[in-house]
Parts: sequence; structure tokens; C-alpha cells
Amino acid sequence: MQTSETPAFSAPAKFFHWLTVLVLAVQYAIGWLMPDVHRDTKPVGLVGLHLSVGATIVLLVLIRLAWRFSHKPPAESQIVPPVMRLAARVTHGLLYVLLIALPLMGWANASARGWDVSLFHVVPLPALATTGSALGHTLGDVHKLTAWVLLVLIGVHVAAALFHQFVIRDGTLGRMLPGTRKMR
Repeated sequence: MQTSETPAFSAPAKFFHWLTVLVLAVQYAIGWLMPDVHRDTKPVGLVGLHLSVGATIVLLVLIRLAWRFSHKPPAESQIVPPVMRLAARVTHGLLYVLLIALPLMGWANASARGWDVSLFHVVPLPALATTGSALGHTLGDVHKLTAWVLLVLIGVHVAAALFHQFVIRDGTLGRMLPGTRKMR
């Protein structure tokens, strides 16, 4: 139940949020379905698609952050204790950091393998590491672990939204659902 104390986010903020969710769901599906990357792997098929979707995530999150910093979000629920509001801010901050860092790690790893990275074979992107770079290869290993960390953090975010909806009942979940209107 949305209350006047918990105004909804704007339509563009909701759009960026749910588009990010959709693109991430696609990316995780591709990541699970694509073959493991080995020394002789080529960036074709699902591997190439994974690279393009990762680059798309970076672009989408940067646009989303630009929107977020140029538009004040609605006030937070005052029902929630300050420590929970702080936890929410930290979680959101970590989500943004990982949503940018994770694709950049994969991109650096692709560059270290000598692969060209582009946005769906239309917009070529610069290499983030030199071919053969030890750091680029290490970032590939960290990329896989970080993908799991991001998934756990997403789970925490979803659990918190459900906690707000069904335990606290403060309308927080409704702030980001499509169809809810921004209250003044």
C-alpha cells in the first residue's frame, strides 16, 4: 500500500530500473548457457552476445546514474529506522558499483584475450587491456566470482523489498512498481 509518506519514483526512474532488471536477467541467462571460456575460445555466438550485453549494461547504468544525479529521488519512508535506511543506501551503492565493475572486468578480460568488443557489432569499443595482459586475465577470474556476489546482492535487494511490502508494510515496494504514480 502506497502512502503519502512514500511517494513513487518517476516514470523514467522506474523504466531504467526495470530495464536494468530485464537486461541483467538476459545476461545471467546467457552467462549460464554459454560455453566456458578457455584459451582457445572465440568470441562468437553466446560468448560474443555476452560481451555486447555486458557493454550495454555499462551504458545503461551510466545513463541511469546520470538520471539519478540530475533528478532528486522521492523522500524515503520515515517509518524505517535510520540504520535500515543506511543499509539501503549502501546496498544500492554496491549494486551500482558492481553493475559497472563486473562488465568492465569481463571487457578487460576479453581485451587481454585479443578479442574485439563492440555493441552488437555496430559500435566498436576500445580495448581495456593489452593482449596477453596478466591483469586482464586475472580480472576474468574475478569477473566470475563477482557475478555471484552481484547475484547475492540482488537477492538481498529483493528480500528487502519483500520485507518492506509484507512485514513493515510501508509502501516502499510500490514506489518502484510500474503503474504507481508519483505523489506530490
